[in-house]
Amino acid sequence: MTHPSPPIPGPRDFRPPDGHRRLKLTVAWDGRAYAGWQSQPNAASVQDALHAAFGRLGAAAFRPVAAGRTDAGVHAEAMPAHVDVPEAFRVPVAKLARALNAHLPANVAVLHAAEAPAGFHARFSCTERRYTYRLLCAPQRHPLWEGRALHVPAPLDAAAMNAAAAHLTGTHDFAAFATQEDRQTVRELRALAVHPGEGVWEVRVAGESFLRHMVRGLVGTLLLVGQGRLAPDAVPDILRSGQRAQAGANVPPHGLYFTGARYDR
Repeated sequence: MTHPSPPIPGPRDFRPPDGHRRLKLTVAWDGRAYAGWQSQPNAASVQDALHAAFGRLGAAAFRPVAAGRTDAGVHAEAMPAHVDVPEAFRVPVAKLARALNAHLPANVAVLHAAEAPAGFHARFSCTERRYTYRLLCAPQRHPLWEGRALHVPAPLDAAAMNAAAAHLTGTHDFAAFATQEDRQTVRELRALAVHPGEGVWEVRVAGESFLRHMVRGLVGTLLLVGQGRLAPDAVPDILRSGQRAQAGANVPPHGLYFTGARYDR
């Protein structure tokens, strides 16, 4: 027996529950102490930390919803989120970020708070998510980048890495770059580029949505190219293979940052 597909949610489905209003937050965190954004039964999460801070302000708030779910150890510079609070919640939005930060651990902060636009949903209204992976390209490690960038002591070929990245941008089946993924694996990769810097390089990625560990697999593959262990022209064959073993290993999470999101209204 077949069942009809669920309707695609529209703006009217994103209203807060009766008796509540929706707040939009921008949240940043150092991910090293967390199992990611999403609440976990036996591990610290950013979602739980933020929810607890609302509780300390006396708000019977719903659990916060973010634009994306980050892996354990991944950082965020500017993660949009929404929280539905009772209409009787009396902390003014102009003072809310400071009030929440007084009850959050030092490795999490609310950067901005505002009333959410009508129909806004942090996850389902999001039309683009952006990530940056940082590489410390230097002969020696640097203690100030420990846990914040992947140390790569050998030189990298940025031109070759960007040539490989050009093969990956666009709409493709990214099964070869995903880990234990049971969703459909076709995605549109809108941007992927390597930006060399003085010591710290950035791999910048943008798309509407990503598969589990996809960004880390893409960066791991670009590193093989930059190290001369994989030719840029081999990347299309990896895409066509759909085999995770053909692509580079996932780079560690500590170099990855959620850096922003786009909403079209």
